[in-house]
Amino acid sequence: MQTSLAAASVVRPPTRARRVTLLALGVCIAALLAALATVMVHATFSAAITPFAPAPADGLIAEGEIVTLADEHVPAVARLDGALHTALLQAETDAAAEGLAFEVTSGWRSPQYQQWLLDDAIQLYASETIARQYVATPDRSSHVTGDAVDIVPLDAQLWLIEHGARYGICQTYANERWHFELATQPGGVCPQMKEDAAG
Repeated sequence: MQTSLAAASVVRPPTRARRVTLLALGVCIAALLAALATVMVHATFSAAITPFAPAPADGLIAEGEIVTLADEHVPAVARLDGALHTALLQAETDAAAEGLAFEVTSGWRSPQYQQWLLDDAIQLYASETIARQYVATPDRSSHVTGDAVDIVPLDAQLWLIEHGARYGICQTYANERWHFELATQPGGVCPQMKEDAAG
């Protein structure tokens, strides 16, 4: 009996299979702890950082919202360049005689909103090159400086394309018939349009 107890109390060195199992278990535990630490750090930063979402204060005009040049309480209109706004009001008065009205879908934009639009376009087109044909960078955007406005409906766009130069208003991008800027003197000739926003 004493011999069998002594034999049972002897610690046997781990076999090769046990060593591999213990090593694998240690690696798994280390990986699990590292992953847990990463999740905790990410959660801490995510709670502190909220992704940008454009608001009216950034110049956002919600889809379906009707905004006119008279809506000067709306930042997208209120922060337009004064000379552009005045020229547009004069043009709208004359267009109204033909039964037309101008609606603003975009005017002044904050740099953050402009960057958000560019990032969204890059994701949509899966190409920064294509996206920049439609959305300028914040440092090149006339919307950020308040020097551009997007007008609808189509008949108002066509009227401004035909008559806008009388007020100094011109379509400036060939691929955006809705985008207008003060680009000449009243009664002057509009400059040749750029091919797109990247031009």
